[in-house]
Amino acid sequence: MSTEQGVVIAAQGINKIFNPGTDEEVIALQDINLNVESGEFVSLVGPSGCGKSTLMRLVGDLLQPTSGDLLVNGKLPRVARLDRDYGMVFQAATLYDWRSVTKNVQLPLEVMGYTKDERQKRAQEMLEMVELGAFAEHYPWQLSGGMQQRVSIARALAFDPSILLMDEPFGALDEFTRERMNLELLRIWEQTGKTVVFVTHSISEAIFLSNRIVVMSPRPGRITKIVSNDLPYPRDFKTRSDPAYHDLVSEVRELLRDAIGSGSPGGVQAPSRPHEE
Repeated sequence: MSTEQGVVIAAQGINKIFNPGTDEEVIALQDINLNVESGEFVSLVGPSGCGKSTLMRLVGDLLQPTSGDLLVNGKLPRVARLDRDYGMVFQAATLYDWRSVTKNVQLPLEVMGYTKDERQKRAQEMLEMVELGAFAEHYPWQLSGGMQQRVSIARALAFDPSILLMDEPFGALDEFTRERMNLELLRIWEQTGKTVVFVTHSISEAIFLSNRIVVMSPRPGRITKIVSNDLPYPRDFKTRSDPAYHDLVSEVRELLRDAIGSGSPGGVQAPSRPHEE
């Protein structure tokens, strides 16, 4: 499969089956076709267990598809991972409490063999970008949840990947902090021009952040529709009062209701496991 110019993630006919051929078989993804272009902000939304996180893990080479073709920057996901083409941010910040904020950000640079001076300079640049320069020598346990996630984003961007994969990064935060982090993420995205793929259960968050919203059905996860979002950037708190914003929220909500109401082929599936989201 070849990729068109500007397409950085190309999925064609992707299927993912866990425990195939056994009584525990679960069809997590079915016939996924999706292209993500350079510089886009694309969100995946859908009910729990619909395969959002599974799809992201396929892109990140944490899982392999059962069938279909998947390219990242024109390469197989494994090659893209080895080439450090993407950074990943998860719901938990996964910082090391015994390392300072700076040392946490520097960790991938250490693994990649950057010199001490290079690591220090790059870590400081990233911490300034996420507005945590003054907390460089603090430790994760001294920071709030939102600040820890900003450190996690700084770490993911430290080696300058072209793609940022984000799996429910703000799901554990309170509503006010989550909205603040949405603004921070948009600022960073606009400043860096990275391609962002973002998994969320929140319709309003997906609308606020994204160029396009990929709406997924209950398992087996399929793409029900891809909704384009023409709300202008930069976006701020006033965006959430825009009638066009509310229209998009209503459209995506109705798509999800229709998908859930219609049910999924193959009857009732086994309960979701953490890796099947």
